Amino acid sequence: SAASAAKKAFLVTRVGDIMFMLGLFIFFVGFGGNLDYEHIFNYNFEDFVGGNSMLTLGTFFIFGGAVGKSAQFPLHDWLPDAMEGPTTVSALIHAATMVKAGVYLVARSYPVMVETPDTMLIVAIVGGITALMAATMALNNPNIKRVLAYSTISQLGYMFLALGTGGYFFALTQEANAGYTSGMFHLMNHAFFKALLFLSAGAVIHAVHTEDMRLMGGLSKKLKITSLVMLIGCISIAGIPPLSGFWSKDE
Repeated sequence: SAASAAKKAFLVTRVGDIMFMLGLFIFFVGFGGNLDYEHIFNYNFEDFVGGNSMLTLGTFFIFGGAVGKSAQFPLHDWLPDAMEGPTTVSALIHAATMVKAGVYLVARSYPVMVETPDTMLIVAIVGGITALMAATMALNNPNIKRVLAYSTISQLGYMFLALGTGGYFFALTQEANAGYTSGMFHLMNHAFFKALLFLSAGAVIHAVHTEDMRLMGGLSKKLKITSLVMLIGCISIAGIPPLSGFWSKDE
């Protein structure tokens, strides 16, 4: 199962990588052979080779790379299977190094992205669909780590929804709004409580030697510290005040 999970992760993320590569090719030609952020942000977008339609295609493909990396619909299926790895690695991947890269890419490229409202609308729709869909998929899974993996996909959908709607309204009105800020704020908050939840899940698995939640119960008597810190993580991710998740989810 670990080998097939690795193969699936490889193939699915490759789809996103190809889209990302196409986006980079379009940007490279359109921005005069320079992919440096400073050059791109100071570029006159009216001089973009191929015009606005080509720029929209470029930003769409860049977002395609983010969809593969951050496991958004329809390239979401690899992430729960990747739970075959050690829980400490899962915590790192879900909190910092890997699946957050897609959200960060969209946020980092924001000055270009907001020039193409069509792409921003797609970002928001994909994020919204993923946030709802992945949350419902978590309800149907007995594996403690996979529930948290679906939760990650859902929370990343939230972030894309914030970035997409913020960018779309900015493109239409040219007025600053909270979309970008709240998306990045939630990214930072999520890193903390998701790492906490995964490490707690690891402690539970280590104690009971199974990942099947149907075989668990009454663990708070034996795992007092674990149950307390996991409760804190759960309250935060559920958006209950005064913990950090409430403030970013509220925004």
